Amino acid sequence: MKEIIVIAILAAGLSLPVAVQAQDARQIADKSAQVIDFEGMEMVATLKIIDPKGNERTRQIANASKKYGQTTKTLMKFLSPSDVKGTAMLIFDYEDKSDDMWIYLPALRKTRRIVSSEKSKSFMGSEFSNADMSKPNLDQFDYRLLGSATTQGKDCWKIEATCKDEAIEDEYGFSRKISFVEKSTYLTQRVEYYDLDDALFKVMTLSKYQKQANGKYFAFLMEMDNLQNDRKSVISIDQFQLGSNIQESYFSTANLEKL
Repeated sequence: MKEIIVIAILAAGLSLPVAVQAQDARQIADKSAQVIDFEGMEMVATLKIIDPKGNERTRQIANASKKYGQTTKTLMKFLSPSDVKGTAMLIFDYEDKSDDMWIYLPALRKTRRIVSSEKSKSFMGSEFSNADMSKPNLDQFDYRLLGSATTQGKDCWKIEATCKDEAIEDEYGFSRKISFVEKSTYLTQRVEYYDLDDALFKVMTLSKYQKQANGKYFAFLMEMDNLQNDRKSVISIDQFQLGSNIQESYFSTANLEKL
């Protein structure tokens, strides 16, 4: 009987670090999400789309976002150039389920829903995806702490987040991602995305973080490099306002066509 008890204790002891490690990885992911979580904001951003030859296309976007209850509502509208001006996207970002997304295409004068299978598709021809425009649902992933690494001169944890099932993989367009989270601030500095064959295919770099009056941080420069097609997209923030007085009725599909 004593031998059985000893074996059971040893088995529990051996499994404990794995459980603790998984818990710590999820805690780091939670804190990383919290330090950039805003109740509301408005901004104007520039999106640059760069092809393998270095040719650039530039688009300007106005963005407003505000939290109502447990749902964050975001409305983006394209200001320029003329071929995309008037295009608008509406996102309802829920805490406990997949987001709802709609897009208004002025050429068709039509608003349509972006279904789950389209969320992994390119955001307006860029290397960012439609899913990148909203916050990920942390409960859709399993987490693992891979150790530490230095990126952009910062000491970071490496947090692996693996999609829990194939439906989630299809929604996001990747099987897993590895985030480099700075230890001192919990700010994500780099994210590596692995495709459905587990090959590294995109890398996002976040920089120029600015601390806001509410103590939260916002990255004023985001770059997405596609390693498989040599294309790159960059989002830079031109204007930023913490908080928003916009009424909830503004964030509606009916309003998309009036913008």
